[in-house]
Amino acid sequence: MITLYGMGSPNVVKIFIALEELALPYQVHPVDVFTGKQFDDAFLKLNPNAKVPVIVDPEGPGGKSYTIFESGAILLYLAEKTGKLLPNDMTAKYDAIQWLMTQMSTVGPMFGQYVHFLRFAPAGNDYSKSRYLTQAARVCEVIDKRLADAAYLAGSEYSVADIATFPWMRNVPALLGADAAAKLPNITRWVKAIDERPAVVKALAEVESIRARTTAFDKAEPATLDRVFGRGQFAAA
Repeated sequence: MITLYGMGSPNVVKIFIALEELALPYQVHPVDVFTGKQFDDAFLKLNPNAKVPVIVDPEGPGGKSYTIFESGAILLYLAEKTGKLLPNDMTAKYDAIQWLMTQMSTVGPMFGQYVHFLRFAPAGNDYSKSRYLTQAARVCEVIDKRLADAAYLAGSEYSVADIATFPWMRNVPALLGADAAAKLPNITRWVKAIDERPAVVKALAEVESIRARTTAFDKAEPATLDRVFGRGQFAAA
């Protein structure tokens, strides 16, 4: 049985969805990020970068236990392990991979930085908020244009690219506003279709259960937030 280490962030949501879509048995080990548990020695042995998600597969390559971190790498690993969620046709496969990389390189970082400066940064960061909001909106426009021409990001098949991108896009109305969301009709259609998948419904319920068992960011100690965000005494400069 696979062990998933994580909490309720979008990067962890991806892995919940993939495990449910693939019907792989798994158990969850909550990592209470906002109390700093990702910095414990035991967790750093799993991921020296102190990030969730991480999975441990006791039936990894060669029948040996295998630990893997980084959500995109985990998605590709699970797809290859099962032979699912990646098209067999090479062109379609790399269509999926390039959109997966778009999520990893642009969607996640731009949305993540926007949320950070919106919720956690002190006053006086208007430039940062504007920059990351603009970049988040821009990549949404790119994705909406892609989905105008295809049912899913890889084309006709639901894939790891959709699973990776969905947790961010479903939050567009909350993060970018209703007016912005209204200008993205293809994302809205695509989010609704994925939201209704039975595996996704189950995965999101599991995520809510984990959120109820871990500390919310607004309950975190200031010193722990400083360590999480690399600021204060933990800043490099």
